[in-house]
Amino acid sequence: MPILADYHMHSSFSGDSRAPMQDMAARAIALGYQEICFTEHMDLHYPASEECPEDMFLLNTDSYLYDLLRAREKFGEQINIKFGVELGLQPDYLKEISDYARSYDFDFIIGSTHVVQHQDPAFPFYYEGISTEEGYRAYFNEILTSIRSFTNFDIYGHIDYVIRYSKTKDLNYCYGQYADIFDPIIETLIANGKGIEINTAGLDKGLKEQHPCTEFIRQYRKKGGEIITVGSDAHRPEDIGRHFDHAADVLKECGFSYYCTFEKRVPAFHKL
Repeated sequence: MPILADYHMHSSFSGDSRAPMQDMAARAIALGYQEICFTEHMDLHYPASEECPEDMFLLNTDSYLYDLLRAREKFGEQINIKFGVELGLQPDYLKEISDYARSYDFDFIIGSTHVVQHQDPAFPFYYEGISTEEGYRAYFNEILTSIRSFTNFDIYGHIDYVIRYSKTKDLNYCYGQYADIFDPIIETLIANGKGIEINTAGLDKGLKEQHPCTEFIRQYRKKGGEIITVGSDAHRPEDIGRHFDHAADVLKECGFSYYCTFEKRVPAFHKL
């Protein structure tokens, strides 16, 4: 097992998970992982809809940290448990998001985009009146806008998340079609010392590849990017570490001989 740390996972402190934190930790131990990082959702100003109440992704961080410390106390001799957050970025609210990010001593912060112009691409109404390509471009441009103004994160998560939810998914999707946006995203991340993740959840969402696509990872490395984490985006114990052998193969194919973990926002590099 070349990868021994899952760096994107959720428990019942995230609005879209019901899994007790200790169940997640126990499953990771049973699978042989040495380290995990909980990255609970925090999406300030998430748009309310029939499917999701407005406060669905507001994290009760104090309660989360309390339970995480209890999990460390119980499992600390068996696994290293890190304190992370998946911070949803929206250009209209970056000051408020920045204030939150500074208010806790996180080990690790994933920056991510779940909302584009006050709509979540996970729902069909996002594509009403626009083409698939227009929906993808709006999403990628939202990422670029956010990372040009906000830098208090460590890696950017599931960069092509938007493709999960279109009718065609990644059927006609490739790096080259969006290189005019992807290239500056990569260059901005590298210039600011930020990393990316391999997020294996896409493989269970009907996609041909993980997030982001392999060519994005290859270009990140080719342009000088060095920081990369691996996460299952698990919301249930049975999803922890899924497809990590595939992730290791992709890392090697793209020129990486290691993956990263974090402590107090500082990356450590682990040989595959």
